Formats: sequence, structure tokens, C-alpha cells
Amino acid sequence: MPAVVRGGRRAGSAPAPKRGAGPKGQGRRAAPRNVGGVPGKMAALGRLDLTPRAVVLSICAGVGVLVLVLATGSRADRIAQSFNQGVDGVTTGMGLRLNRVHITGASDEATPAIQRALDVEAGQPITSLDLDALKADVERVGWVKQARVVRLLPDTLIVEVTEHDRLAVWQTGGRTYVIDGQGRAIPGADPGRYPNLPLVVGKGADGAAGALLPLLAQRPRLMGRVDALVRVDERRWDLRLKDGGIIQLPAIDQEAALIQLDALDQRERLLELGFERIDLRTEGQVAVRPGASA
Repeated sequence: MPAVVRGGRRAGSAPAPKRGAGPKGQGRRAAPRNVGGVPGKMAALGRLDLTPRAVVLSICAGVGVLVLVLATGSRADRIAQSFNQGVDGVTTGMGLRLNRVHITGASDEATPAIQRALDVEAGQPITSLDLDALKADVERVGWVKQARVVRLLPDTLIVEVTEHDRLAVWQTGGRTYVIDGQGRAIPGADPGRYPNLPLVVGKGADGAAGALLPLLAQRPRLMGRVDALVRVDERRWDLRLKDGGIIQLPAIDQEAALIQLDALDQRERLLELGFERIDLRTEGQVAVRPGASA
């Protein structure tokens, strides 16, 4: 019978290596962690937020990314159009449709042009209106200086308009224009509709009228007799009166010249007597050429 040794191994078999044996001086290694448990990566996953709400949000985000990837070229346009149509259908179903447009601050002459610029239709979804674009369209109308567009739910659009002021009618090169306080011609304004506006004539009269007309407005006795303001050499004015007389103003300090004319008229009632010409071009002097009737 073969010899045996303690432990049940055959005699002569190689001895089993000792546990923990290694190179000299290395010492005993620590036992690996998580032995018999969840591996390290899986344990990290276990710490993620996998609540139902987080799962739903993740799925929605994934669907959104997929839509963005697929939505190229005309397909993106079709998706956007379908979405907009769906939103419009909901809003119109709720009664949010455009039924009324109120325009305030606009003259009768300017209102038709403003209505054409708005280009809106009754029954369209009011929430889909681009208010900034509508404002820009209205302000492109020549009459309009400034506009404000407000959406009043459920069905009203309010357009508040500030028009350019009408300063005078400007005649130059055989044509006439209505100009504002800055001397700009107002597109679409018919000069024939403004017979009471002062008439300014000549090159450069449009830009210079804003300085002289307020001075004349302070003197209604004189202003009521003026037929036209004529710009001379783009540097000074002649006031042509309705009775044919002419008042020649200086190139500078026009207000001082008008004050001097006021004083003379108060003493002599000059504007009532009639004259052919009054020359105020020289500072401190008044030269009067009487008319035939005087």
C-alpha cells in the first residue's frame, strides 16, 4: 500500500505553495474588496437617480435629440409647420382670434396707408402675430414718426401712432411737398390738403424753415400778411406779403430784425399803410420804400 502523509497527499508530491508567499520583502497583500458582492462599476451605477421621473425626462431628451437629428432640410420645415399649425388650432379653438384692429393717433389721410401696412386678416390666431414686425411695418409708412402695437386678448389689436408734424409746404423745382419740423418731406402727403400751412420757396428752404417759422408765429399780425417765405441764395429770407410788399431779412440775427420791425409798426402802423419794400439786412437800420398807395 503506498505510503501517505498527513493531509491525504501522496508521498513524494510537490508541496503546495504557501498562501501569501511572494517575493522576499513584499509582505502580505490586502484582500480585494467587494469580493462576492457587486462589482465596482455596477455599484457606481446603483448610485444614479433612476426614479420614474428621471427616466421619463431621459426618454424625452432622447426623443428630442432624435428629432433634431432627423429634422434636416425640408423635413425640419414640415415639422415646424405642423407644430405651428397645432398651436394655432389650439388658440383659435380657445377663441383667441383677431376680430378688431383699433388705430389711434392717425389722421384720415394716413389711416389707409397704415391699414395696408398692417396686412392682417380677421380670424387669424392673435397669439401668432409678430408685434415687433407689425410695428416696423407701420413705422415705414411715411406719415408715421413712431408706432406702438399692443395685443389685447382675446381678439383685439391696438395700434397707437404718432405722426410727423406738418410744418410747411415746400416748393422747389416746380414741385411741392409737405415737410415736418426737421425739414423732411412726408411721403404721401398731399400739399393741396393743407392750404393753411405756410409756403416756403427755394433751395434750402426746407431745412431752414424750422428756425424762422416759430419767430413769425409769435407775431400773428405779421404772419397773417405773409404769402410766402422765399429763401435767397440759401442764406437769408424774403417775406413776400399778400399785398405785394417784400420784407428783406438779414442772414443772421433774424429775431433782432423782427423786433425792430415790431417797434416800427407799433409807432407808424407800417403794415397797415402798405409799402413796396422794407430792407432789414443792415443791422440797426430800416430802409422803407413806400408803395404807390402810400
